[in-house]
Amino acid sequence: MRRRANSGQILLIAAFIMASLLVSAQLYILEVGKTSVEMAPNSADFALSIKSVSRNVVIGSLANISNGGVSDTLDLYLMKWASFVGSQYLYGKSVLKYTLRNLAPYASSVRLDWGGTGFGLSSAYVNFTHKLSDLGAGVDRSFFVNVTTTLLITSTNRRLAGDTRQVNVTINVLNEAKPASAEQITVYYLMSSNWLIPDQANNYTLLDYGNGTYQASFVAAFPTGSVEVSTHIIDQRGIYVQANVTSVEI
Repeated sequence: MRRRANSGQILLIAAFIMASLLVSAQLYILEVGKTSVEMAPNSADFALSIKSVSRNVVIGSLANISNGGVSDTLDLYLMKWASFVGSQYLYGKSVLKYTLRNLAPYASSVRLDWGGTGFGLSSAYVNFTHKLSDLGAGVDRSFFVNVTTTLLITSTNRRLAGDTRQVNVTINVLNEAKPASAEQITVYYLMSSNWLIPDQANNYTLLDYGNGTYQASFVAAFPTGSVEVSTHIIDQRGIYVQANVTSVEI
């Protein structure tokens, strides 16, 4: 099964998001730099901004990778971000370091697990250390960023007439184990070794319960009585996940 045709567009959007994040960080630091020498910026506030943007860099990188980007995207952007942090602070020394997680099931801090029955997950996990010394105080802190989008699906079907069945797919989207909304949901069903997308001809509907839960419904003919379905989603952060399941007859 191929991913959606607009994956290239999503990658481009993710690249623009990443560029925007770095520019925003630069504007923030330059704004801080306008403070007079007698009034050094608040170290704690500056450190918090570094943590916030670090998380956004991880999110943007995971969105890029999960949509088909190269596997070293995260390392590349983190390297650029750490270099940027070290070169722009005007009141002392700022050193941001990161460690990629290579403990299974992560490789280079990324985990794409789309093979489980009714389960799909895209995740990134990075450890950071940030040391900051300036005229007034210093910061020496460690933190981690764990960004995880999880997709859970179940499906039931019932025979209407002949080989025609109504298929229902329940979809749950989670960000860091909390209910989240999807920006895009695409449902597929397997027919003669081909994955097809149900449309109006299949009476396709998608109901949003507003709490991270969705229900898709469609009608199709299945000559063998076996119903295999797949759901692909993009969450509102641009992260892609997919999951497959065998529909249960009721």
